[in-house]
Amino acid sequence: MKVQLTTDSGSASKKSIELSDAAFMRDFNEPMIHQVVTAFLAGARSGTRAQKTRSDVRGGGAKPWRQKGTGRARAGTSRSPIWRGGGATFAARPGNYSQKVNRKVYRGAMQSIFSELLRQERMVVVSSFEQDAPKTKDMVARLASLGLSSDVLIVAKEASDNLYLSARNLIKVEVRDVNEIDPVCMLKYGKVLITVDALKQVEEMLA
Repeated sequence: MKVQLTTDSGSASKKSIELSDAAFMRDFNEPMIHQVVTAFLAGARSGTRAQKTRSDVRGGGAKPWRQKGTGRARAGTSRSPIWRGGGATFAARPGNYSQKVNRKVYRGAMQSIFSELLRQERMVVVSSFEQDAPKTKDMVARLASLGLSSDVLIVAKEASDNLYLSARNLIKVEVRDVNEIDPVCMLKYGKVLITVDALKQVEEMLA
């Protein structure tokens, strides 16, 4: 398939690039995308909560009093959950919420996402997109000329520091290297601005 490039003024360029039909002409598979997005978000959960059981709490090694003859209930440790300063009865443990996703399923979901972005004309392909200086004002002007005032993801093969710094203070504008893209960020924004080099690298990953 052929994809038309966009000029800096936002108009369609005479140049176009040839892309693989297998990677960019796939049907939209919502259940597959839902599975991959759910797994990605689950894997992002930290799962770092933790509490101490009776064996984790310091102390409590000696028996508080003898087994019989005191009139009190028998006790083997002062770190029992029913004692003040004791461990938790059902202590929380660090959890792993990651879900396994096969490589073919992930690749298929990304193919569906990119194909749908092209069908909906939500992907803007430019030959290059660089910033000479880290100026937010220049970034706003360039995005406005492309008709991308806000809600846009900028994907470059190797994003420069000027590009990151120029978009840092803009709401709903994010810059990522092509190796950092994921299903969530591709679906999160209304438009995706991507360079030719980055798109070719995506084609290699998805073909």
